[in-house]
Amino acid sequence: MPDFALYGHRITLLLAACLLSAAAPSPAKSRTDKATEGMTTRKDLEIVECLLPGQVRQLGNTTYITQRRPTRTTASDCRIRGGEYVAYDRADSKSALRIWMSAAEGGDVEAQNNVGEIYERGLGGEPNFEAAVIWYQKAADQGYARALFNLGTLYEQGAGVEKDRLKALNLYRKAWGVPEDNIMFASAAQEQQDQLRAELQNVIGEKDTQLGLLGKQLQQMQSEAKKHPAAGTASEDSNKEIQALKAWIAKLEVEKRASAGQLAGLPAQTREPMARTPAAALDPQAQARLVKGMDFGRYYALVIGNQDYQVLERLQTPRADAERAAQVLHDKYGFTVQTIEDANDVAMLKALNDLNKVLRPNDNLLIYYAGHGTRLKTANVDAGYWLPVNAERPPDDTFWVANEQITAHLARLPARRILVVADSCYAGLLSTDPGVNMFGTESRFSLDYVKYKLPKRARLLLASGGDQPVLDSGGQGDSVFARAFLDVLAANSGILSTPALFAQVQARVKAGAARNNFTQVPEFKAIKSAGHELGDFFFVPRGLGL
Repeated sequence: MPDFALYGHRITLLLAACLLSAAAPSPAKSRTDKATEGMTTRKDLEIVECLLPGQVRQLGNTTYITQRRPTRTTASDCRIRGGEYVAYDRADSKSALRIWMSAAEGGDVEAQNNVGEIYERGLGGEPNFEAAVIWYQKAADQGYARALFNLGTLYEQGAGVEKDRLKALNLYRKAWGVPEDNIMFASAAQEQQDQLRAELQNVIGEKDTQLGLLGKQLQQMQSEAKKHPAAGTASEDSNKEIQALKAWIAKLEVEKRASAGQLAGLPAQTREPMARTPAAALDPQAQARLVKGMDFGRYYALVIGNQDYQVLERLQTPRADAERAAQVLHDKYGFTVQTIEDANDVAMLKALNDLNKVLRPNDNLLIYYAGHGTRLKTANVDAGYWLPVNAERPPDDTFWVANEQITAHLARLPARRILVVADSCYAGLLSTDPGVNMFGTESRFSLDYVKYKLPKRARLLLASGGDQPVLDSGGQGDSVFARAFLDVLAANSGILSTPALFAQVQARVKAGAARNNFTQVPEFKAIKSAGHELGDFFFVPRGLGL
């Protein structure tokens, strides 16, 4: 496509030149040349390959001159320093190579990279990517960042080498000085591996389909040739078609084996999870809920379901519980929901931290966590943890998400009302508050109660159990706690305070656990270290008219 803006610029310059030529007599032109003599011109500022003179050195009574040194600088600077450069034919690769090759062959990394760039660009001729790879590799082997990056671009494009995006990514990492265990690199590498794996599997599938169709066609042609043998030219043509078809099939089989070999060469697919966030997650433009003149604010939910652990035992229900929780909160109560399944420690903490970008002072946030939990007992303190799917077994707590970290995020978030619903072992350790104080558990809607509680800051915990293990199943496809919690929310038809919700959930969980010959007692607490101020969290169904 033509660059019309560029063409317009050229036309303007040409017109200006014509006008100046018509208006100025020749003597004035001569005076202008003299007036500008010695002034810096554009050519002076162009970058050239400059060969500087050798240095005059004194060693005892001996004076000697070192070899000339190549550098890239402006034409003006090169002249000032007594250097040599090609004033014309700068697009001639031979001239550029003559400047740099001697130093490159001597092992100078900058010169080796420059030779690689000359071959890659062609400089007036055809690019020689294979030669560029050789020289980039020489400098890259010495850790030269620019050559590492240049080499990476060739691997990414498949220019002069077989295309390899993973190798390109690793070269970029080295060029930028990023450690191999850096989470950004690990994430990008995993994404590239997954994408490449999917592409190769797709190619193999297509080859299989083509081979199947061509095989049937070959069998049909061979069968026809046996049933109705042709003579003369017709027979030769038939044989040629059969041989061409066989050659095509052989070519496809070679390509399929190559793709299969490349697929087999990829690193084993890890179970390292990536947080999966739906496109509609955490819309910052969510609408506030207004009921009977009261502004309940906007409603958000972060739902985490960790089920497929890498080292720890796989759980049965967190993913289903998280999906049902997200559905009930969105469909029944109008929450804007972000769901994360099988999250590692970074994904969990990042999701908490990113809430700061969305939440405002009058907002509501519900955090629902289903997954493994544990504790570590020290001298006088029991420390609780949520376990991401990359958690190691005790006592290796490197990737565990400590309650103190969660609490610190809750204290920092601007939302006025936050409720944490934790369905994990030792979930009650998230709060050291001794229990329910001044909450009230009436299920009947009280306008005065809401008006009193609504303006106050709330940081509340509804835990599936206290300082003890809890059931992972027993709730008809859900955990006992998740079944009770979600059934109560689904059946509710009015404004529901958290104390009233807890009263119903606790009774159901006790009964459900008893049916499984287990004792489980949910807890409801304020998270005082997160800045609780005697507020409450209210569930307001969609379309509620009061």
